[in-house]
Amino acid sequence: MTRSDRSPRPDLPDCDPAIEQPHPDHPAHPDHHHHHSPDATRKIVNRLSRIEGHVRGIKAMVQDDRDCPEVLIQLAAVRGAIDRVARAILDEHLSECISRAAREGDIEKELAELKEALDRFLP
Repeated sequence: MTRSDRSPRPDLPDCDPAIEQPHPDHPAHPDHHHHHSPDATRKIVNRLSRIEGHVRGIKAMVQDDRDCPEVLIQLAAVRGAIDRVARAILDEHLSECISRAAREGDIEKELAELKEALDRFLP
C-alpha cells in the first residue's frame, strides 16, 4: 500500500485520515468562534516545532542504527512533550473557548465538541 492509498494528503506523513478532515467548525467556516491570542498561538506553534525537530532527530537515530533503548528514551520524551502541548491546548480551550461559550449561552455545543475531541485523544 502506498502513502497515497492511505492518506488523502500524499504530501503529508501517514496519519489517521479522520484527523486530516476539517471539522465543521474549522476556521475556514465563517461561524467558527475559536479565537486565540497571537501569544498563545505562537507558544503552541513553537512547542510543536520543537517536537517536530525532536522527531526528525529520532528518525536520524534509527537510520544511524542507534541502540534501541536510546531511541525508546527519546520517543518517551516526545510523548511527554506531546502530552504537555495537548495540556496547553486544553487549558487555552477551557479558559478562552469554553468561557466564551458560557457567556454566549452556547455551552452545550462547545462541551459536546470538547467531549468528542477528548474521546479521540485519550486512550
